[in-house]
Amino acid sequence: MPKRCLKNVLMAILLALVSSCSIISPDQRPPASEDLSCEYFKIQVVGRQTGRGVPLVELRTTNNIRYFTDSNGIAAFYEPGLMDRDVFFFVESHGYEFPKDGFGFRGIRLKTMRGGSAVIKINRINIAERLYRVTGQGIYRDSVLTGYPVPLQNPVLTGQVTGQDSVYNCIYRDRLFWLWGDTNRPSYPLGHFGTAGAVSNLPEHGGLDPAIGVNLEYYVSENGFSRPICPFEEPGMIWLDGLLTVEDNEGRQRMVAKFARMKGLGQAYERGLVVFNDAKQSFEPLVRSGVEFLPFSNSGHAFRVSVDGKEYYYFGTQFPLAVRMRVRAKWEDILDPNRYEVLTSLGPKISSDENSQPMDLAKNENPYRWIRTGELVDGGTFTKASLIKALKEEKKNVHLYDIESGKRITPHGGSVYFNNYRNRWVMITVQQFGESSYLGDVWYAEADSPAGPWAYTRKIITHNKYSFYNPKQHPYFDKDDGRVLFFEGTYTHTFSGSAEKATPRYDYNQIMYRLNLDDSRLALPVAVYQVRDKQGQKSYLLREEVEKAGEWDIVESIPFYAIEPAKADDSLTPVYAETISTKSGRTISLSVKRSGSSAGLLFYALPSSDQMNENSRVTALFEYRHADTGQRFYSIEKHMQNTDWIRMENPLCYVWKAPSSTLLLDCKAKPVLRQ
Repeated sequence: MPKRCLKNVLMAILLALVSSCSIISPDQRPPASEDLSCEYFKIQVVGRQTGRGVPLVELRTTNNIRYFTDSNGIAAFYEPGLMDRDVFFFVESHGYEFPKDGFGFRGIRLKTMRGGSAVIKINRINIAERLYRVTGQGIYRDSVLTGYPVPLQNPVLTGQVTGQDSVYNCIYRDRLFWLWGDTNRPSYPLGHFGTAGAVSNLPEHGGLDPAIGVNLEYYVSENGFSRPICPFEEPGMIWLDGLLTVEDNEGRQRMVAKFARMKGLGQAYERGLVVFNDAKQSFEPLVRSGVEFLPFSNSGHAFRVSVDGKEYYYFGTQFPLAVRMRVRAKWEDILDPNRYEVLTSLGPKISSDENSQPMDLAKNENPYRWIRTGELVDGGTFTKASLIKALKEEKKNVHLYDIESGKRITPHGGSVYFNNYRNRWVMITVQQFGESSYLGDVWYAEADSPAGPWAYTRKIITHNKYSFYNPKQHPYFDKDDGRVLFFEGTYTHTFSGSAEKATPRYDYNQIMYRLNLDDSRLALPVAVYQVRDKQGQKSYLLREEVEKAGEWDIVESIPFYAIEPAKADDSLTPVYAETISTKSGRTISLSVKRSGSSAGLLFYALPSSDQMNENSRVTALFEYRHADTGQRFYSIEKHMQNTDWIRMENPLCYVWKAPSSTLLLDCKAKPVLRQ
């Protein structure tokens, strides 16, 4: 045996003996030696806007050696033959941009000195800011190699997890409980498929600042690898969702989730409920049922809501994302699938026709209502099968509109929570069939109730031919009363990219983002409600005024959308409302000029039709006057069948169209802020 090979064998035996006697856990890492760190050239990429390190930035040499920055934005460069010389690096990252040079190349030339360092500034195009990777191996690999400080207890490997799919979490016994789907390991291509779990401390109870990271403590097996926390004897992948906590009949806090035992990606063996056993530190079956356990097969993320003094769990049902299912937050209700309610119009007559007349609630035309399976409706009963069929038809009409282009956006997975800072329900969702990737564009939307109306949306994250699916907000991480919110999602080449171009270490893992709701680009149009009082007088109110007056019952329609005063800028035109006298009584008059002290600011609109050529959702708002009485009302319709109403020649202003004639509201639902 050659001396070099013999030396290598002896070193391997020595290392094996040392590791077998070590008291350091497999997830702990010894500090990098000073000599080793001095070998690397440290490149840190920081955001030009914040000065903070940017993860997931690709640095590629002219001979296609690829490095990716870790969660500190650091890449440890050591390449024999390329040290101590000028090296050009192409700089590229999803949602970030490096300026072009004179030849159109986006990159920079650096002198790669051993022990040296360089800082590269990159511009963020995304509205949301990428913070760090939550799961997987090598989260702070390059920081460790270069001796740079790291915040995590286990910065390079914890729970021997190299990849995880789709996060769910909730507060359970004063800690944050986390679970994921399929989980990868370093020792074999197949990991486990029985749901992985971990816990972490909340920031106010000793946990890390969510802007810095999350110290996860995995439930592990004897070999240190994340163990299944929802084991079944029967075959199949176990996926959990709808995670929630509730007191049982003995007053004990219990953690319950809906399970699906899957044969494949879209085929289930069975569905039901599981409950967490604190003694075994695992979930165990609570209710086992057939494939059609609940009206919606995917429960999504659960959140607490108060309705008329009673607490419910609402579910952001997925694919497409919508809030259409709820259950009383009581033990016996959660266990009984027949007590789950769905918000439905009970038929296929849901109009998505933009030119149809607004629904008149006073005539009870096609209203949505909460019903249970088997409930008596219109002289008959809905079976579970017929209800599921009706819901599938309704979900075809779930869509949003891009505020910039006016194009229709189909929401896929995501979450909905109440945001105290915006005083509205916030949806963060990934788009299906996006422009940059099939499941990689992430959008922000707001609504006046958890069910809607969801209308306009703004893209906050983009990924180029890469997926970032099932984004999940973390309301318990909110800062400044919700002004800054945090969310994460699954970053993977699956569905949108190719395995050949999968990002090392990052692929099939969770990445955390934060979103500053002060950003002026998040000023989206809100519903302007048309109400009619007992005397028949019409008026126009935003959500706050309707709620303050307690007038949800007399809302007739949403004729258009506009910008609320608190979110307007100087490019918009103020619109004032004033009550004036006519022959037949009093009427509301809208004007872009304040005519008197009694006129109040109602909303802001676009001053001209400049955007109409680019955005099909922008339209003119016209004033109509009754020929005999002088009564007024406002509409985006250019013509009225009733010739008694005369349209003013020039538009008052330009507003946004209401997406549908169907008024989908759940105005009695009030947030329970602590989830």
